[in-house]
Amino acid sequence: MAGELIKVLLVEDNPGDVFLLQELLKEVNTVKVELQPVERLSEALNLLTHHSFDLILLDLSLPDSQGIETFVSANHQAQATPIIVLTGLDDETLALRAMQEGAQDYLVKGQVTGDLLVRSMRYAIERQRAEDALRQSEERFRVALKNSPIFVFNQDTELRYTWVYNPIAGWKVEQILGKHDSELVPDEDAQRLTAIKNSVMITGIGTREEVSLTTPQGIRYYDLTVEPLRNESQDILGVTCASIDISERKQAEEKIREQAALLDITTDAICVRDLENKILFWNKGAENLYGWKVEEALGKNVSELLFRETCPEFEAAWLNVISQGKWQGELTKVTKSGKEVLVASRWSLVCDRQGITQSILSVDTDITEKKRLETQLFRAQRMESIGTLASGIAHDLNNILTPILAGAQLLPLKFPDTDERTKHLLEILEINAKRGADLVKQVLSFARGVEGQRINLQPRHLIVEVSKILKETLPKSIEVRLDLSQKLWTICGDSTQLHQVLMNLCVNARDAMPNGGTLTITAENLLIDENYARMNLDAQVGPYIVITVCDTGIGIPEEILDRIFEPFFTTKPVGQGTGLGLSTVLGIVKSHNGFVNVQSQVGSGTCFRVYLPAVQGKESFTPEEVIPRTGNGELILVVDDEPSIQEITRTSLETHNYKTLIASDGIEAIAQYAKNANKISVVLMDIMLPLLDGVTAIRTLQKINPKVKVIATSGLMSKDKLGEIMKTGVKKFLSKPYTINELLLSLQEILNEVG
Repeated sequence: MAGELIKVLLVEDNPGDVFLLQELLKEVNTVKVELQPVERLSEALNLLTHHSFDLILLDLSLPDSQGIETFVSANHQAQATPIIVLTGLDDETLALRAMQEGAQDYLVKGQVTGDLLVRSMRYAIERQRAEDALRQSEERFRVALKNSPIFVFNQDTELRYTWVYNPIAGWKVEQILGKHDSELVPDEDAQRLTAIKNSVMITGIGTREEVSLTTPQGIRYYDLTVEPLRNESQDILGVTCASIDISERKQAEEKIREQAALLDITTDAICVRDLENKILFWNKGAENLYGWKVEEALGKNVSELLFRETCPEFEAAWLNVISQGKWQGELTKVTKSGKEVLVASRWSLVCDRQGITQSILSVDTDITEKKRLETQLFRAQRMESIGTLASGIAHDLNNILTPILAGAQLLPLKFPDTDERTKHLLEILEINAKRGADLVKQVLSFARGVEGQRINLQPRHLIVEVSKILKETLPKSIEVRLDLSQKLWTICGDSTQLHQVLMNLCVNARDAMPNGGTLTITAENLLIDENYARMNLDAQVGPYIVITVCDTGIGIPEEILDRIFEPFFTTKPVGQGTGLGLSTVLGIVKSHNGFVNVQSQVGSGTCFRVYLPAVQGKESFTPEEVIPRTGNGELILVVDDEPSIQEITRTSLETHNYKTLIASDGIEAIAQYAKNANKISVVLMDIMLPLLDGVTAIRTLQKINPKVKVIATSGLMSKDKLGEIMKTGVKKFLSKPYTINELLLSLQEILNEVG
């Protein structure tokens, strides 16, 4: 301040005191002072209106103002100008009061020296400047706080609010000052705040915590900083705190947590990985599907975690998502346990706000079971189509084979004295005709709706019978083992067809073990529940018998496993297999309302599981085949549109002492019966006739004679057609090609019926 000019307003009505002060200031050479004396307060206030001063020397006893009011008036007018009060010896109390009201200092008249006066003046000016700077700083602080979400406050040692700025959450300053936390927030919140602040005052160490408070605006969240409040002696006087409202951030975090919880609820496997395929996010669905926990998966390379070896499809998908931004398709992945799962995978490229690629999001849905069911459905549709085609061919073949088989059986009877060579040729003819008939029956076994004679069966007996045949016919290098439950349920089925199922499976097992091995047949009871039924299109809820045929052979390659049940599909060399074995198995089992599953591994063998519905009731037994008796001259009306069948049937019947009438269609049959109703004992009626079909012809005959006896025949019979025939009252049906023995037994049975 040296060399600086100080402008001083002196308010003093005593000329002596004015002169004295002027002389004192002249003695001091370190500062230049420009003194402006006035005698009245009113003069001083007028000067302050138009002029500025660096300092005011103010006597409190003036002609127009006395006491503390003099200072108050001058201070109000002076605003930021520092004031030094001049007082007498007996007025120091008044001077101290002026200090409390804002005076910078006071001087006692008669005790003032030049140096004291200058020091006091300098102190007053510097203090005023410091206070001005502080006020400016505080103003800037207030402006900053006003535009910020920070709530600043002090509390004393009893945690009463002593200073508050920028209150938030619906409170006002006057509502907070002098109060405790317990008067502002619920007890639970207040206790937590008190504990935090008391800990700071006890330890002297500040802290920062997140707290939730119930405020006039509801529940709010705050980032609270608490520091000890100290005086110049470092004694703790309370706490000073700053609080920032973080409710919006907490709500956003809660929303993220909720969304993350939703991601964990979904059964889909959700994974986020960086561009180097390192896993960044792994949800609960991914844990459940792949078996890897979050802590195990994070940071791992997804291609190493979920694939046994390099996967071209995965690499192609990665390139596609990088270039196109998204990809979807099917991938086969491996779980932690080594199980393969097929997933429908959707990939999306994730970018930040600047459009820079950050990561890849993938969502995987397990479609393993869905694909298996689709395969079953496609297989069933394929079999249905092939069965429809095969059934049409089978009808014509049966009509061709019927006279051949009957002729081969009839000729030895016509020529009993023929030579051995001719007899052998006739035997070859009969054997091959039967083989042809069996082949057609196999075709019909997987055609739609083919059924045989169904009785209650104990599968144990059937399996034991098959095992005896196997042990006698299979090579010694193949061991046959049985593992049958002691209390197997019964099934309803055709024993001949089920015997064929087991033999076909066992013959395939034999062919799969050219160097020997073990053939195991097991049977057990199984209750199928809703969950199992949903996973297999052909299964129904209820009791089943499961017959399993397992071999230790070469196994079936995975690429052909879905085709093994197709008719005429075979891997055997030409002449060693027709490709009808497994298709026959499937057709017979499905006609019994069952289903077949297969499991195979190359080099480890194959297991076929046949599921057949179990039924209540005891086992039924079929009577042993007997030699039919010859006729007694009964007249049989033979109705068939095939001349060869007409001729061979006529010859067969007449050879066994029956008489015959022949009709080629339904209309002719009705005419013949109308003329000879009293003579005809039985009508042998082909169902598939020209002009008028067999079912209509039978109904017409029943109108002529309600007690007419009919044996229906056909080379192909669907379930619907057979049901329609049974509704007419016909109780006997012969499937072409039939043997003479079957025909004679059927005639004998129907002729013996009462009525």
